Amino acid sequence: MKRDALTLGWGMAGCSWVAARFSAAASVQLRDDGTARVASATQDIGTGMYTILAQLASQKTGVPLAKVEVALGDTALPEGPLSGGSMATASVVPAVFAAANNAIALLLSIATTTPGSPFENRAPADLAFEGGRVFVKADGAAKGVPFDDLLRRADLRQVTGSGKSEATVGNPKPKYSTHSFGCHFVEVTWQPEIARLRVSRVVTVMDAGRIINPLAGRNQIQGAVVMGIGMALLEHTTYDPQNGAPINSNLADYVVAVNADVPPIDVHFLDYPDKEINELGARGIGEIGLTGIAAAITAAVHHATGVRVRELPVKIENLLA
Repeated sequence: MKRDALTLGWGMAGCSWVAARFSAAASVQLRDDGTARVASATQDIGTGMYTILAQLASQKTGVPLAKVEVALGDTALPEGPLSGGSMATASVVPAVFAAANNAIALLLSIATTTPGSPFENRAPADLAFEGGRVFVKADGAAKGVPFDDLLRRADLRQVTGSGKSEATVGNPKPKYSTHSFGCHFVEVTWQPEIARLRVSRVVTVMDAGRIINPLAGRNQIQGAVVMGIGMALLEHTTYDPQNGAPINSNLADYVVAVNADVPPIDVHFLDYPDKEINELGARGIGEIGLTGIAAAITAAVHHATGVRVRELPVKIENLLA
């Protein structure tokens, strides 16, 4: 195939990555100023955990996202999952939801026992909590009372709930095999006259359960594809045969992908919830974007050049030979 005097090659590869949970804990506070706080001793290494925790607490409590404080990265907080194996988000969902449910249950109990409360002497089972308001189920949310009003009436600064979720990773007899799945489609251009090989287009489709934050999720997949371009075409470590030390041990000599090496990357999510993982059906996507992309690139290289490369990175001398 040709385009603009360039030889085109198309390739694709499937990919999968295990989906599981680490043990996790979290706490959720509802405060008398109408704000909320969610805390877990996990960390954000650029993967969006601050935003995810805020989204989870906001969804469960009805507190606007801008009024949710997130605390993480401190061992004094409830024990959170590590960032590895693409399991952090899937792990915190049950813990945050359990913590929010416990905070809400305490709030409903306070609403029924506080003197002067509009729900005094009601049974907690008669009440519901939705959109940040407490109301009698039979009356509907329109007649509800904001939770911060109830806290101030009870002279309480806040109510706090704690929650935990159990690990599923490492289970020797799992009930289900749980994975995320995907497929990469790659186009390369080849100029044999000057021995120039470039990745010109990537389309990636992922089934990673429900995507809680599509913007951050797409960013993770795109970043992983960039890493895969480096893996397939550029990155290689040379070792000194006498002492085993890496010769190209710095970023001046170790070649990685830069903006000029990266084509348009089109990412699509199926967004199909997997309720075996957690209540929201969210699975991890931190690593699956890298899985398979080098194979898709080498398949495209074979299509364009007729040379089947079995060792990474693809070297120009292999293609010319």
